[in-house]
Amino acid sequence: MRVNNLKSVFAALLIFIFLLVTGSTAFAQIEQRIYDEAGLLSEGEISDLETYAAEKSREQGADFLLLTTDSTGGRPIETYMGDFFDEIADTSGQENAVVMTIDMGSREFYVAGFGTAETRLDNERAELVIDQSAPYMAAGEYGDAFREMASNAVRYMEYRPGVNPESIFLQTWFHIAAALLLGGVVVGSMLYNSGGRNTTTPATYIDRDHTRVTRDSDRFRNKTVTRRKIPKNNNSGGGFGGGGMTGGGRSFSGGGRGF
Repeated sequence: MRVNNLKSVFAALLIFIFLLVTGSTAFAQIEQRIYDEAGLLSEGEISDLETYAAEKSREQGADFLLLTTDSTGGRPIETYMGDFFDEIADTSGQENAVVMTIDMGSREFYVAGFGTAETRLDNERAELVIDQSAPYMAAGEYGDAFREMASNAVRYMEYRPGVNPESIFLQTWFHIAAALLLGGVVVGSMLYNSGGRNTTTPATYIDRDHTRVTRDSDRFRNKTVTRRKIPKNNNSGGGFGGGGMTGGGRSFSGGGRGF
């Protein structure tokens, strides 16, 4: 009886160790997350971004990857990015990722969500991320563009699917303003009702039986016309994309833009 108990305990211990090991390594599949094939970043920037990407990846359970290239070999940036991720996913087994691709040849960048990130960073949220990263791309600050993308993507992915994370009703300043307004209304109402009611009006002092209007006239003086020039939109970075499917059959959300 005691031997059987020891066997049961030993078997349970082996199962626990197996689950612990596999659970701790299930996400830590992708060691490299910055693939700077275009040579846009210094060694120090790559090291810092690797650390930053690893931190954000652990927070969301989805890897944040950066891919840069001088040329896609004639392929659309979405296809080039899809082929890259197919190879990464086939090798590592990691299907959940947010990939930012920068193509210096066509001056375009693309942000895509795979696996769980496809839903949590849908097309609409990907466009919001792109909007916030675009100024850094235009300024040639590619490392900061990736940081901005990852930071906002992590923040947006905290909301449940279908919720607009930039809605005014979700902003802290709106909550504060609403609380102050409500407090002002309550206090104002209390002050208004704390004194006696005034029963005297202007009509109290007017003798309507002996008062009349003697003259009523309007006179047109002049007319002023103001002309304002409407500025043109000089933004050359047109948006494109909206998600798709890789050659390996992996669907993704996303969007792209020129810079």
